[in-house]
Amino acid sequence: MPVLRLTLVLGLALLSACAQKSTTSLALHQKQQSQCPLTLHTGQQLILRMPSNPTTGFRWLVRDSAANVLQSLGPEVYSNPEDAGLVGSAGVSTWRFEAIQAGEGRLHLTYERPWEVGVVPAQRFDCEIRVK
Repeated sequence: MPVLRLTLVLGLALLSACAQKSTTSLALHQKQQSQCPLTLHTGQQLILRMPSNPTTGFRWLVRDSAANVLQSLGPEVYSNPEDAGLVGSAGVSTWRFEAIQAGEGRLHLTYERPWEVGVVPAQRFDCEIRVK
């Protein structure tokens, strides 16, 4: 009977350890692009925050999402600072990703007016992503 009890306890401990998922996240802002290339671990989340003002017609467009190593956790979320309250004030666009497998990819965004063809983007964000 003690062997059965020990096996049960060890089995539950193993299941508990397997059920825990890495919940650490890394927040990255446009001005931190110098930290690239960026190394993440499988299961780690990346939160990308970019200054944005869609009322001017400019938007951040994801050109390359490093889909071979990152999975999007939802669409872009735009928010205004709480204290602004002014129509046309700038805010922040946020994307959430999770590192899904080891490898390398490129996270590349451009800040532009989508209807302006042949115009150089006002800003770029380009970061190599390495997942271990």
